[in-house]
Amino acid sequence: MKIDRRSFLSFVVGGAAGTALTPIPWKLTDDSSIWTQMWPWTPVPANGEVAYADSVCDLCPGGCGISVRKVDDRAIKIEGKSGHPVNDGGICALGLSGLQLLYGPTRVKQPLKRVGTRGAGQWEKISWDAALKEVAQKLNEIAAADKTKGVACIADTDRGTVPGLLKRFLQAYGSPNFIKMPASADAYELAIKKMHGVAATAGFDAENADFVISFGSGVIQGWGAPVRMIKANSAWKAAGAKFTQVEARKSITAAKADQWLPIKPGTEATLALGLAHLILKKHPHPALGQGFGPLKKALEGYYPTKVADVTGLDEDLIITLAGAFARADKPLALYGKGRGTTPGSVGEAMAVHTLNILAGNINKKGGVWLMDGSDTVEWPDFTAAAGAGGPRVDGAANGAYQDSPYLPSRMVSALLEDSYPLQALFVSKSNPLYSLPDSENVKAAFSKVPLIVSFSSYMDETAAFADLILPNHHYLERLEDVPSPTGYPEKMVMLAQPVVEPQFNTQHTGDVVISLAGTVGGSVAAAFGWENYEACLQELLGDAWDTLLERGYVVNEGSALATDLTALKFAGLDAGTIALEGDAGAFPLVFMPYDSLRLSSGYIGDTPFMMKTVEETILLGNDSLVEINPATAKKAGLRAGDAAVIETPRGRGRVKVHLYDGIRPGVIAMPRGLGHTAYDKYLANKGINTNALIGPVEDPASGLDAAWGIRAKLSKA
Repeated sequence: MKIDRRSFLSFVVGGAAGTALTPIPWKLTDDSSIWTQMWPWTPVPANGEVAYADSVCDLCPGGCGISVRKVDDRAIKIEGKSGHPVNDGGICALGLSGLQLLYGPTRVKQPLKRVGTRGAGQWEKISWDAALKEVAQKLNEIAAADKTKGVACIADTDRGTVPGLLKRFLQAYGSPNFIKMPASADAYELAIKKMHGVAATAGFDAENADFVISFGSGVIQGWGAPVRMIKANSAWKAAGAKFTQVEARKSITAAKADQWLPIKPGTEATLALGLAHLILKKHPHPALGQGFGPLKKALEGYYPTKVADVTGLDEDLIITLAGAFARADKPLALYGKGRGTTPGSVGEAMAVHTLNILAGNINKKGGVWLMDGSDTVEWPDFTAAAGAGGPRVDGAANGAYQDSPYLPSRMVSALLEDSYPLQALFVSKSNPLYSLPDSENVKAAFSKVPLIVSFSSYMDETAAFADLILPNHHYLERLEDVPSPTGYPEKMVMLAQPVVEPQFNTQHTGDVVISLAGTVGGSVAAAFGWENYEACLQELLGDAWDTLLERGYVVNEGSALATDLTALKFAGLDAGTIALEGDAGAFPLVFMPYDSLRLSSGYIGDTPFMMKTVEETILLGNDSLVEINPATAKKAGLRAGDAAVIETPRGRGRVKVHLYDGIRPGVIAMPRGLGHTAYDKYLANKGINTNALIGPVEDPASGLDAAWGIRAKLSKA
């Protein structure tokens, strides 16, 4: 039996949203013979005892509970775990295809040392002992030269015990340079701190809202916990809740919404403040009382006529929307474009949060919960080395950006300008050479670092550019805590447990850090009093350990932070609009990357399984298709299927034209997740990496990258 791409699409893709609502009992995933024919490296299990093992998927920030079906010690299928609070039996295509990452050819099977030119793919095998000794020797040489601050680590998150161990290592060594990859939640957390004066994460109680306005959030395209939000969208429809999607392109989320508002891209903050102006003037919430004089003053200029002109939306529609939102029992405004990894300004986050404040839904059912942002575990004290509290390579947590803990784009600038040279860089569960904007400059910056050590399980772009790869176990092979999913309205900790034995000569990153600390010795070793990572994890999780082993998660009750709505601050509220890079004369179009549920655009690239689901309106052969409104295409002399060249101030690439009525005139779009140069033949060299076309634009209020797009031109090839 042979399944080609078109047949696969017609069989599987009846709508990406619907597939994630059930455990997805697709015949294809159960039939090992089909899998083997399509991908010869997939092992066929022998007959044996069938068992199930539970764990947590960590391929995205969603944190879904999973149940893995096994034949003896061979995992053969991943399903969503019924009853899990995040996904309750559902699973997305990436989670479903996790076995292809476990058994596939992209795995790094043992420690590797570069022997040729960086990025040339020339490696030699090295033992774990030799690799750790080599890294420790380099670190001790750096310390002897009094350059400990020149060591940095970039990771996917700052929450959880593995990032905690990496931060602890740097602090004990004498470096302040732990850096987290960017996400829109960074801007929202800063907005909360500026407005409420507390350090908190935001949890959106989407399931219980009855009127939702999403400012570009890909509710059924992977925002937050993907399965959770797809289920929430279905719950809205069943309960008669209303859902409005605000974005310039008619995404799948916009198509499924009750109302789509095709706003001019980049003007979302203006709309939010215009709605706030009307709500405060005509529909004030009785529970808020008085004391909103400063807000009224800040909103004076956001009257409907002006907002309509700026956003391109109808004035009466704006007035109607404000009234409907204010009159709803449990209204909710969502922030974070696409999956929530798209940058955004603090001003825009404040504008959206203002709507939630005026709705009176802070720490309320169906609203926004402000949750304690501290770590879920209590670390034992240790003595940080001199230099651990000094200036950072990214300029964060200092001066004008003292409230911004991480600024990875500024790290790239510092390296390019030689203003803060790094001697060594560790990379954990992230792929900055692919995922950070202006990828060519990121590569140039990283080339200036003498030693790059990757902990990646896979041969991704950053691992391929490293000097040493110390591969982590696959997520189905390791024990690890998983923090609350992005946007989840309760603070909890989940426990991923190994469901199969390690397939290759890999080690848990937590164990590697602890071993490396012992090899470095001195005060660094003294800060790590654990024999191994499991002992560390068990100690830190304390009383929750037994419950986590049995149930897989623990919810921390009472983690919501009290907030005084009479002491809110609104300074900087009108600073949400970020100018695009590029001259409008030379680059007359606006290029806007977007997220698709069928394309993984984070640390993990698409599996072969997922690549089978990518539509031919996105990828045709090896060519990316660029979406353009027919009227815009006609002016440019372009027709459907034409070969064209897209060019921005940061880069250019060859594409094909896809005419799409569901995008505003003057705007063009392509999805994130293509254009890889690494991984395998199913993913590499297909399409364009949108990060090669877009560069960072600094938010003056925070230093965060706030570039959601860039100016561009499109011409016939």
